[in-house]
Amino acid sequence: MHDDWLTLLDARVPRYTSYPTAPHFHGGIGAARLSDWLSQAELDRPISLYIHVPFCHHLCWYCGCNTSVTKSDEPITRYVAALLADMERTCALLPKRPRIGHLHFGGGSPNRLTSAQFEQIMQKVHAHFDIESDAELAIEIDPRFVDDEQIRTYARAGINRASIGVQDFDAKVQMAIHRIQPFAQVRDVVDRLRAAGIAALNFDLIYGLPQQSEASILNTVKKTLSLGPNRISLFGYAHVPWMKKQQKALERFPLPDQRQRARLASLARSRLEDVYEPIGIDHFALKGDSLDQAMRAMTLRRNFQGYTTDQADTLLAFGPSSISKLPQGFVQAQSDTALWMQEVQSGRLTTMRGLALSDDDKMRGQIIEQLMCALSVDLEAIARQHNIHPAQFLPALEVAEPFLSHGMASLSGFTLRINPDWRVAARSIAALFDAYLEGGAQRHSAAV
Repeated sequence: MHDDWLTLLDARVPRYTSYPTAPHFHGGIGAARLSDWLSQAELDRPISLYIHVPFCHHLCWYCGCNTSVTKSDEPITRYVAALLADMERTCALLPKRPRIGHLHFGGGSPNRLTSAQFEQIMQKVHAHFDIESDAELAIEIDPRFVDDEQIRTYARAGINRASIGVQDFDAKVQMAIHRIQPFAQVRDVVDRLRAAGIAALNFDLIYGLPQQSEASILNTVKKTLSLGPNRISLFGYAHVPWMKKQQKALERFPLPDQRQRARLASLARSRLEDVYEPIGIDHFALKGDSLDQAMRAMTLRRNFQGYTTDQADTLLAFGPSSISKLPQGFVQAQSDTALWMQEVQSGRLTTMRGLALSDDDKMRGQIIEQLMCALSVDLEAIARQHNIHPAQFLPALEVAEPFLSHGMASLSGFTLRINPDWRVAARSIAALFDAYLEGGAQRHSAAV
């Protein structure tokens, strides 16, 4: 890999789990706008639900999530009460009772909830939503802190997918990132989840962590393959200590440079692709998995949880910093948990900021999602759909020339295709169509 290729992939670009991305949301979208959008919601199709749990047992130094550590259940009890009140108030604004096709508990660590607290939330979900018989109900799990009663509770509630934070199995890496999690412990949790009937499992792996080596990441992948999760995410570590102060602790160790990161990613991907189908830029799925089927059917989508089969136009999100997506735009809740609870207790919607989608936003979002999901986009077809001339895309295509000349992508007429061997370039190429990027580029992590 030549240095000029590395320079192209060193650009600070978004992960594009939405477009426009969250740094461009603004305070001009508040509770009144959300109330209007909710009252106008078209609910003939199933929607999605996201529930944020901003608590953990333990702080991991690499983490970029909106979370805090609490040893007591009391703050969580108060949080759950506020969450239920917020859900009640929000649902009262909808024109009719929605159906759910996807439900995701994220965090933080959702298994920081006690079984009773989790059941309280699910009871409220059932009170306001109808869950489709084939709905995907997923929960993120920290395998260090999940017991048998919790697993039984999840199974009774219909949870059918669990996402396990693995990151890395190497003991030196785990010491460096402050997350000690032996392989045997993860294997035990996998066995218990499967025994309870929660068979669809995702693993999250990270490259670019301190103390990682080529040998250690290959060993992590080998151990991962031995457990046979249905899906694997391979993310590059995003070092943003100006946003997450605990990440400064990782600077006691040398962080892999861009060349090392690219090598670690390449080795891990190559080994994973021996067994799994590559999905988009950083996901892998067993052949025949619904994510693999969606990719082949060209129905793969991308949202705040990454790649998904979810086709919903509406995502309702609850909890601090959570982002709802409606056809009209995005709405993000207050990010500070204490302030978020004050808003709920004051009888207000918790909206802090958002963005109303323009026609140009929708068009560019479509282009970016197709590049991120299908690794190709027919710009002429999109131009026809939006009643514009495809020549509007010529400036972006001119800037794409370095990617074309290095074989990372090809252009035939107005059809832009990313070379599957260079799928890691998708974020950088998608960014060429981002009308907002220049002002917020420094907020993002490197593409590889």
